[in-house]
Amino acid sequence: MKVVLTGGGSAGHVTPNIAIAEQLRDRGDEVSYIGSRHSMEATLVRDAGLPLTQIASGKLRRYFDWQNFTDPFRILLGILQALVALRRLRPDVIFSKGGFVAVPVVVAAWIVRIPVIVHESDVTPGLANRLCFPLAARICINFEATRGTIPQRFLQAGRVSHTGTPLRKALRDASADRGRRLLKLNDDSVKPLLLIFGGSLGAERINALVFEVIDQLLERWTVVHVVGQKDFSCAPKAENYFVYDYVGDAFGDLLAAADLVVSRAGANALYELLAFKKPHLLIPLGAKASRGDQIENANLFREQGWSDVLFEQDASPSEMIRAINELWAMRAQRIQNLARVEVGDGTGAVIKLIDEVASKKV
Repeated sequence: MKVVLTGGGSAGHVTPNIAIAEQLRDRGDEVSYIGSRHSMEATLVRDAGLPLTQIASGKLRRYFDWQNFTDPFRILLGILQALVALRRLRPDVIFSKGGFVAVPVVVAAWIVRIPVIVHESDVTPGLANRLCFPLAARICINFEATRGTIPQRFLQAGRVSHTGTPLRKALRDASADRGRRLLKLNDDSVKPLLLIFGGSLGAERINALVFEVIDQLLERWTVVHVVGQKDFSCAPKAENYFVYDYVGDAFGDLLAAADLVVSRAGANALYELLAFKKPHLLIPLGAKASRGDQIENANLFREQGWSDVLFEQDASPSEMIRAINELWAMRAQRIQNLARVEVGDGTGAVIKLIDEVASKKV
């Protein structure tokens, strides 16, 4: 079987696709990737050994920007480039993880009648996926709550499936012992481990807060901080403060070793936190810098009793310390709540759908 994967803009759109590719190739399927010219995306795809076709893409903004006048032409160019790529690759099915690069690919697939599966990670779908839904054979969702945001005609047609997020083998096989060895933490008396990350591109606001309170944190914690490339050189130096710009396959080991986590509220990160049952504090990206999807994700998780939340507009050095200390005091309750959450095999569920759609059993 031939499968084309698409999606990009951040690692959150790419790494689930790589998880799918790992399993498909293990059983002998032919897998290719169509993505944007984003440098991190290209690096991740090529490092995974996937043939990559890069196309033009444009963002559909709901606010004034001079690029609004040029991006429609980039989208049209992307559709033409995707058509050429699909004629060459001749896939049986396409799996789209979202992001605006996926729109030209999904439109091109609809034109040449190649079935598409679209995956939505967030509680409420983004604009790119909403544009793709009418052209998709099946729609995968991360959370059951998302059903309430999907148009009824898709639900009634049986086109929506709750699959969860595909997790890479490195995450599924993660080891806390390996994580501690990576950090050279072999002493049982070492302080508890606090993992802080803001997604693949980092989080400037979270980084700034951590830099300001790192001395206070280190009084109680060993801190692992994934800062992203932009802030990597700005991080202070201190004993038991481990700073990374980006962590690849070893991230699962660090997450397994962590006693507490501070994170943005991106959907993939949340799914990983559920899978690892880690008590966590969410600092969602604010509405001014996004469409508010992380706030919606965080509110859902807080309502379920799975997450503590500190909203960005309320985040200050003292509030961060307070929120971390309160979560640590409540960690037993949070772990108990997380233990009741069933996290299925997202990778297996998506591949089952790929097989069904490719064989026209939909």
